[in-house]
Amino acid sequence: MSNNKKVTREEALEYHKYPRNGKIEVTPIKPCYTQRDLSLAYTPGVAEPCREIEANPELVYDYTSKGNLVAVVSNGTAVLGLGNIGAAAGKPVMEGKGVLFKRFADVDVFDIEINSQNPDDVIKACELMEPTFGGINLEDIKAPDCFYIEETLKEKLNIPVFHDDQHGTAIIAVAALINALDLINKKIGDIKIVINGAGAAGIAIGKLIILLGGKQENIYMCDTKGVIYTGRKEGMNKYKEEFAVDTDKRSLDDAMDGADVFLGLSVKGAVDKQMIKKMSRSPIIMAMANPDPEITPEEVAEVRGDAIMATGRSDYPNQVNNVLGFPFIFRGALDVRAKAINEEMKLAAVHALAELARQDVPETVCKAYGVNKIEYGPDYIIPKPFDPRVLTWVAPAVAKAAIDSGVAQKEIPSFEKYKDYLESRLSFAKEFTRHIISVAKQKPQRLVFPEGEHEKILRAASKLVDENIAMPILLGNPDRICEIAEKNNIDLRDITIINPSQSEKLDTYTKQIFELRNRKGMTEEEARRLLVRINDYYGAMMIANGDADCLLNGFARNYPDAIKPLMELLPLQEGYTSPSGAYFMVFRDRIVLCADTTVNIDPDADVLAQIAVQSADTCAKFEIEPKVAMISFSNFGSVRTPRTAKIREAVQMVKNKYPNLIIDGEMQADSALYRPIVDDAFPFSDIKGDASVLVFPNLEAGNSAYKLLWRLGGGIAIGPILQGFQSSVHVLQRGVDVNEIVNLAAIAVVDATEKAKQKHK
Repeated sequence: MSNNKKVTREEALEYHKYPRNGKIEVTPIKPCYTQRDLSLAYTPGVAEPCREIEANPELVYDYTSKGNLVAVVSNGTAVLGLGNIGAAAGKPVMEGKGVLFKRFADVDVFDIEINSQNPDDVIKACELMEPTFGGINLEDIKAPDCFYIEETLKEKLNIPVFHDDQHGTAIIAVAALINALDLINKKIGDIKIVINGAGAAGIAIGKLIILLGGKQENIYMCDTKGVIYTGRKEGMNKYKEEFAVDTDKRSLDDAMDGADVFLGLSVKGAVDKQMIKKMSRSPIIMAMANPDPEITPEEVAEVRGDAIMATGRSDYPNQVNNVLGFPFIFRGALDVRAKAINEEMKLAAVHALAELARQDVPETVCKAYGVNKIEYGPDYIIPKPFDPRVLTWVAPAVAKAAIDSGVAQKEIPSFEKYKDYLESRLSFAKEFTRHIISVAKQKPQRLVFPEGEHEKILRAASKLVDENIAMPILLGNPDRICEIAEKNNIDLRDITIINPSQSEKLDTYTKQIFELRNRKGMTEEEARRLLVRINDYYGAMMIANGDADCLLNGFARNYPDAIKPLMELLPLQEGYTSPSGAYFMVFRDRIVLCADTTVNIDPDADVLAQIAVQSADTCAKFEIEPKVAMISFSNFGSVRTPRTAKIREAVQMVKNKYPNLIIDGEMQADSALYRPIVDDAFPFSDIKGDASVLVFPNLEAGNSAYKLLWRLGGGIAIGPILQGFQSSVHVLQRGVDVNEIVNLAAIAVVDATEKAKQKHK
């Protein structure tokens, strides 16, 4: 079990009420700050797309948000485990659904609560709304009305309609079932299955199992009246009739005798320990009643040690959570403008989820769940809801199935590029880092890791080789490194390992350090000890001698300790007296480089000018146009103090030396980033609210600013990037994860490539 605290009633109510009522809002995606913006957004400009759509209705997808907009429709007749609570009372759930659509797949949602329990009213409302939406997600509508509504809408509408309580639950549950059967070596066509709950989800699960090769005669579906058997009259409808079996079993207890699988979609306590005892070897028990399962994992463990268990709860392993399905299914369907979500698309989602659970789980996912490792097995048969890979596995599978089955109205030329596009929808930072990685792959460089005896460094090195980003060199004890790799199943092929204490270069490096530092109080013996004891010194000497092209250190050291060997042994670029540190801050619609964030405590005008030029060079390397704003608490002389004077002096120094570089200041941060301020008060400024570099007056300001942007502003921090050295050397944040190491490694490779080009000019 995890350590998730139970959510209290008070916490839930406060979450939904404060600081603003509800959970969603409408956010414009186009500017509307000026009269011209207003004229484009509304009258008269809006008339132009209206005319285009009138002439060609398909252009509604080009000029409006229809293609990314889903209606979550409910009449509140079967809300969660609360039952028929009405449309208004169900609205918090529908808003929540909208949050999940947006958070996990960047699909926009309007929630539509229909105040009628007549299914024909729901159908009519959806028909009338078809021009607005790219798809309809039916939610929390009681059975059998939900079947009738979905079937009718599928016939009438030309957009995908999906009943999530029905198909969403089925897709996740059956994906988990496939993997559970794999682990116990049973085939779906041979097993006896009990489904308790003959509502939307239960019937959908039964149908999916049959599509995958399960035998209808081996499925015992139960409702509140017991087993659904041939000839039963009480509580039947045409949907239940499909699962009537010829049997003398009448109760759930009867059906559980010898069953291989139990799928619960009913109520708390519907199953007891005696029923579990009667199941076959290695039973699969998926007790999915919410909020409390039909039987708890603890109760099952008391009577069966061989069971694989899943529930609908997040505080137990193997959570069957619909969020693994509907956002990504709609993402794939919308992206190919599917006319429907058909069986082929559902099966594609099932197989994608099942296969993803068998892959190695990234460290970032493990960290999100507070564990060191997650591995495919009895406690992990379905991906975790917060695994970001679900998007790039399920949506492409669904889109491809839509294309192959003929319901797509739009092709996807390259599924590899489509996966990149999907990631970029959720994270501009991923698009940016992917571009850097793509550039790094064009010319991989030799990258030395002084801290080669750390598991994360080994994992990052292995990934760098697998993706052909760099040629890693690990410094450390080879026996220790191999032991860590073997223990953690890390492939070290094509990775160079060097033990500094036994290196053939030790004598050469020792003499070089002694010659460099002997007039700073260092003896030759001390130089040798440094190389043997602190691998950062050995790594720096590899860079100095051209035995490696770039270096990453600092994983397990404080920043000052990590940068010290580099400062002592490696030269700065010509014209610089100090290095500086910077972070790319990546937001949804822009990238800003913040400097200096790590090195210079209180730079004078000369060093500020150097930081500005170093930062402009960094931006140029990564194909970002440098527009440098020198930040202060003053706007262009509005406050005159020695502190603002040094910034003005730095600006002038840069302009004198690099007249073509766009730089301005001193200026406040909002003047650098928000055009209306500049247009209104400072029209003379070279920065029109479009700064791509923010140079801060001191380390306190720079370090605080990037961390506030990161933690409160929603930016993604990429770095730190060490600027000003002749070589590509960079210092990791202490304790970063594997992906962050890989990202900074790619930056180091690109930096090394660009610096090599400069040397040869």
